[in-house]
Amino acid sequence: MSPTAQETLAGLRDVLGHADGENRLVPRIAAGEAPVAVFAALAGEQYRVISSDWRSLLHLAARAETPAAKQYFATMAAGEGIALERVLDFAAAAGLDEDGLRNYQPLPGCQAYPSYLAWLALNGDITSVILALNVNFGAWGEYCGTVSRALETHYGFSEAGRGFFDFFAAPAPQLLELAMDAVQAGLAAGDSVHAAHGYGRLLQAYELSFWNSLDDHVR
Repeated sequence: MSPTAQETLAGLRDVLGHADGENRLVPRIAAGEAPVAVFAALAGEQYRVISSDWRSLLHLAARAETPAAKQYFATMAAGEGIALERVLDFAAAAGLDEDGLRNYQPLPGCQAYPSYLAWLALNGDITSVILALNVNFGAWGEYCGTVSRALETHYGFSEAGRGFFDFFAAPAPQLLELAMDAVQAGLAAGDSVHAAHGYGRLLQAYELSFWNSLDDHVR
């Protein structure tokens, strides 16, 4: 019997885990040791990441052939719209207005992730992309939860200022259910998931590059 969507995702998570290497910045934020200036840079980077990912997810929704995959990516894209509003609140708390966000000069290592997602939107195998994204979401959600707690404990950010990170840290069982429905539909249609490992490995590496490029920038 062929593996289910849940079994396929679990197997991929077991193999990939978190990205190889150390996230240098998040532990510094968690300990209150990162400079406050890092948060303005983080907001500037995420403003571009979210804007790019929103378009990429809409393109994936347009490319997807099954209704389940279309719904998954469309739901993800709607979430990016919410995240973009919240990153404005985070930026304001970090001392950066919309003009500052637009004029911010991004770091190449921080923009590798959205650039690769844009490549996947154009070229990726749809079912494998869904699997790879869901592997990466675990690491991203954990990092966001850690940053939110530190923003409150060590840096005095308000609930609104932390809302961007709380949004991604919160469990999203309905989104996972949509993902598994989409993967199951892809498997039923005979989609190969061979590419998922490579996609996931690169997404994890670019996730790590995001944080460590910021860490290098503010040292």
